[in-house]
Amino acid sequence: MASAMILAAGLGTRLRPLTDELPKPLLWLGDRPLIAHIADQLAAGGVRRAALNKSHLAERFSRDLIAAFPVPVDVLHEPEPFGTAGGLANAAGALGGGDVVLWNGDILIDLDVRALCAAHAERGAAATLAVAPRPAGEGTVGVGARGEVVRLRGERFGEEVAGGDFVGVHVVGEALRRRLPPRGCMVGDVYLPWLRDGGALATFAAPAVWHDIGTLAAYLAASARWLAQRGLQRYVGPGASVAEGVDVTGSVVGAGARVEGAGALRGCVVWPGARVRLGADVEAPVERAVVTTQGRVARAAG
Repeated sequence: MASAMILAAGLGTRLRPLTDELPKPLLWLGDRPLIAHIADQLAAGGVRRAALNKSHLAERFSRDLIAAFPVPVDVLHEPEPFGTAGGLANAAGALGGGDVVLWNGDILIDLDVRALCAAHAERGAAATLAVAPRPAGEGTVGVGARGEVVRLRGERFGEEVAGGDFVGVHVVGEALRRRLPPRGCMVGDVYLPWLRDGGALATFAAPAVWHDIGTLAAYLAASARWLAQRGLQRYVGPGASVAEGVDVTGSVVGAGARVEGAGALRGCVVWPGARVRLGADVEAPVERAVVTTQGRVARAAG
């Protein structure tokens, strides 16, 4: 089974002020940080060796957090983000040779990692991109009759029979790993030059429902899906308390948090350890909002 790398060094600027407090991959999703859900997916897919890069708020990737993952993870610090390609290049010593599953640390998707790796091996591809299917001409990727990439970032390399969205999970083979720059982007600096030189990239059909947690609205949608998958109307973590006068619907209240006062939380996320008093700290009801551990309140538009 391939080794894996979780890309977690990004700045997450579109999610400020949340990412002033936590790196994007550590945003709380249900009962755990997002990155813990990714680690579970990798372990379930047979991955036994992984690496993780960190840069922004690097100290928040604690030893206890990493030790709780179901797969051993080497953590690599980048003084400034090296980019998706540079991060993988920098992890060569930790990962060894062969294929690597590369997973963006802000992506939540129920993906069969074992099937992705098997499809990559069967095709003998330089890389295999997980792509959520869409009609021809739509999405970020165009797919040819043999499942190959024929459109990427607006450039065309063959006849397109289907479209799709690249979901930020892929398998990178040894040949392309040898071409990685010390800094740069996998798509712009590796995949596009490879395709321009006549190389081929394969695709793998990913689930149509997935979350790129790059905005507050996307984060709240992912939280809502986490609840729905478990048949829950709300989740209140261990040690958390919610006052009798507070109606919690479609919301997550993290471990040790305190929600006081009177009013409603609808479609919200309250981070672990946060304290919020409805009607005093914030207006009630609170809808489509995130309350951070340090008391920041971020509201989604609409």
